[in-house]
Amino acid sequence: MSIFTRFRDIVSSNINAMLDRAEDPEKLVRLMIQEMEDTLVEIKASCAGAIATKKKTERQLEEAQRRCDLWDQRSKLAVDKGREDLAREALLEKRRYTERTTQLEDEIVRCDGLISQYQDDIVQLEEKLAGVREKQRVLVQRHIHAQNKKRAQQDIRRVDTSDAFVRFERFENRIERMEAEADLVNFGRKGSVDQQFSLLEGDEEIEKELEKLKAASQNKSKDSSGPAGGKEKKTE
Repeated sequence: MSIFTRFRDIVSSNINAMLDRAEDPEKLVRLMIQEMEDTLVEIKASCAGAIATKKKTERQLEEAQRRCDLWDQRSKLAVDKGREDLAREALLEKRRYTERTTQLEDEIVRCDGLISQYQDDIVQLEEKLAGVREKQRVLVQRHIHAQNKKRAQQDIRRVDTSDAFVRFERFENRIERMEAEADLVNFGRKGSVDQQFSLLEGDEEIEKELEKLKAASQNKSKDSSGPAGGKEKKTE
């Protein structure tokens, strides 16, 4: 697979869809990052090579232009000296270097286009790589959270099914029993001194009421058995 084919596949790939289908998203993200980093290194290396080629071509272009100017001057000198044969040879060399100059200029234009494309590819790939690295960070956090949640659920199930939970229930029942026994300690005992005096004072009031009732009853009995209530004397 060429560097450009890998680059197009990476840039056009739907990361979210790939992660949804993956059995191990974390592993897939690591592989994608490795692939992107390798591709990025190759693209940068290719871009550096294109830049180096352009600089070399520019030097060759400068030399070709210098040689072209040189043969142009020689052709003029040969004409001035009446050496048409040499002037003709000089013009042939000038034309050869002129054609060479055109070729080198075209090559520089192609290098510029290639360098520009490489630079665009580098920007796109770095943006894609940053997105995947962010996905990796989120996935790692989610993975840690899922592991902790799973471990907590397992601990809860172990507690539910272990003797520790049974012992805890027994301990709770024991405390409830002790609380009930504490409530029964004072059950049925006489009240305090104040309560006893209150009862005595209440009893005294009842006795006074009873004496009043008895006195009233006795007075009523006396009234009913007095002179007005006895037999009348006979008249002689």
